[in-house]
Amino acid sequence: MTMIHTIAVTEDQQVLHDISIQELVDSKISWYWVDFHSPTEEETQLLYTFFNFHPLSIEDCLHFFQRPKVDFYEDYNFYVLHTINPQTLLAEEVDIFFGKNFIVSFHLDDSREVNNVFEKVKEDSKIVLDKNPLYIFYLLLDKIVDEYFPAAYKLEDFIGELVTKNGSQDLIEDVFEVRNQLLKLRRTITPMSELLYRILNSERVNIPKEDHLYFMDIYDHLLRLIEIIDSNREMTNDIRDSYISINSYRMNNIMKTLTVLSSIFIPLTFIASIYGMNFKYIPELSWRWGYYAVLGSMFVIGSLMLAILWKKGWFK
Repeated sequence: MTMIHTIAVTEDQQVLHDISIQELVDSKISWYWVDFHSPTEEETQLLYTFFNFHPLSIEDCLHFFQRPKVDFYEDYNFYVLHTINPQTLLAEEVDIFFGKNFIVSFHLDDSREVNNVFEKVKEDSKIVLDKNPLYIFYLLLDKIVDEYFPAAYKLEDFIGELVTKNGSQDLIEDVFEVRNQLLKLRRTITPMSELLYRILNSERVNIPKEDHLYFMDIYDHLLRLIEIIDSNREMTNDIRDSYISINSYRMNNIMKTLTVLSSIFIPLTFIASIYGMNFKYIPELSWRWGYYAVLGSMFVIGSLMLAILWKKGWFK
C-alpha cells in the first residue's frame, strides 16, 4: 500500500485524486498537494530525485526533531509544524514544503490532522476549486491548532476537579502531574505562536491581504491557548498554596494539642518523678495522707494549667 497520497487541480478546474507522482508534471496540472504518510525509504528518496528539495530541509525531516520554524529557499518555503499526541501530549512533527504551485506534507508518524484535512478535501473537491496551495496550508495550520484546544480544555476540567479534593493526600501529586502536562502543551504552543507571528510579518511568505485575516485568526487562537495554559498554571499554584496552608493549619492544631498536653503533664511528671526516686528518707513517704495529698496537688496543678490555657484562648 502506497504511503504517498496526491490531490491535483487542473487548469480546467478538475480535481484529481491519488494520481502518480509522475503525472504531476503534466502541463495541465495547475497545482497539487502530495502527502508523504509514514513513507518508506524508497518513497522518501523522491524528495531528492523528483522534487529536488534542498538536502538540509530533507535532513530536518528525517533525522532531528525540529522546533517549529520556517526556512526560506529559492523556490519554496520549508515549515516545521507540531501536532499534539492526545494521549501523551507530546509534540509530533509535520513538515511542509510550500511552493508557488505545490504543497508537500511529510510526517514519519500518523497524523490525524493531516489525514482529516486530506479526507475533507477528497470528499468535497469543490472546496479547493479556485484555490491554491496557500489554502491547503491554511487548512492544515487551522486543523493543527484546533486540535490543541481539546487537550487544554481536558486539563482545565481536571484542575476544576482538583479544587474539590482540598486536603486529599494525593492532591499534590495530581497538581504536579497536571503542571507537567501544561508544560508539555506550552512547549508546543508557544513556538507555534512565534512561527505564526513570523509568517504574518515576513515579507517572504507573501500572504495576500485578503487571506491575512485567516492566518491572523489562527494566531489569535494560539494566543488564547497560551492564556488558558498560563491561567491554569496559576490555578495550580493557588491549589498548591492552599494545600500547603491547610496542612500547616492542621499541623499547628496538632502541635497546639501536644503543647497543651505537655504543659499540663510536665508539672505532674515532675511531682511523680520526685516521689519515684529511691532515696531512703523522703518525709512524705511515711505520712498517712501523703498519697492523697500528692494526688490532690496534681489535680489542683492540672486544673490550674487548664484554666490558664483556657484564659489565653488556646482552646478557641
